[in-house]
Amino acid sequence: MVTETLQLDQMPRTQGMRIDMRDVCHEFTLRGSPLPVIDHMSFTVDRGEFVAFLGPSGCGKSTLLRLVAGLETATTGQLTSEGDRILGPDPQRGLVFQDPTLFPWRTVWNNIAFGLEARGVLRGQFDRVNEALELVGLSGFKNAYPHQLSGGMAQRVALARALVNQPSLLLLDEPLGKLDSLTRMTMQGELLALWQRTGFTALLVTHDVEEAVLLASRVIVLSSRPASIKAEIVNPLPYPRHRDDSRVIQLRRRVLEFLSMDGAL
Repeated sequence: MVTETLQLDQMPRTQGMRIDMRDVCHEFTLRGSPLPVIDHMSFTVDRGEFVAFLGPSGCGKSTLLRLVAGLETATTGQLTSEGDRILGPDPQRGLVFQDPTLFPWRTVWNNIAFGLEARGVLRGQFDRVNEALELVGLSGFKNAYPHQLSGGMAQRVALARALVNQPSLLLLDEPLGKLDSLTRMTMQGELLALWQRTGFTALLVTHDVEEAVLLASRVIVLSSRPASIKAEIVNPLPYPRHRDDSRVIQLRRRVLEFLSMDGAL
């Protein structure tokens, strides 16, 4: 049996990225009528912080990440990174989705290299692709195609595709949501170790309360749509955290109480 582990010493440490959201509202147009999604939301995420967002399905969590990524522009309010207004996508703000969304006709190596290639900077950057492959334990699969990978391996490729840009901010939209429980637990540990080693800021959207408590330094609980902040819970527990730790269980119950108030359970 081969055990895949992150080779953390090869990843350069970043300074992380500060994110500020001030009184942001956002809405879509549905059949000619406005559909509010985000309601007067304000928060700050400091450099190197790991923040998890929890809330009912459809409340606007993924939209929130898309706003921070610059894929959408807030209807009103202001969203900045390091004091500069977010006006569009930036490779320093990497986004990993629930589905790996790999190109089936490209090898693992070429999937990871795609962003660098699209920006015209791949030449001379081959080492960064190889380092990202090693980081996620897939060096032996660089010539494989997506259909030859397990779900966990495909998600590792998606993670490496974001990491190859050496982002200061990693936006994680339920990236482990479709993995089996054992693979998910392994990936949780590797994601945490990667964050600790590299220093990037992480924003995680998840429906898994335990996952949020195990990984995040702060948990933000959102209301039903349109999303507003119901609670911000600082997690002071040291790493590594264990699922059977009474303090983890107690904090998990506390988060669940806020969610159940909103009918999320």
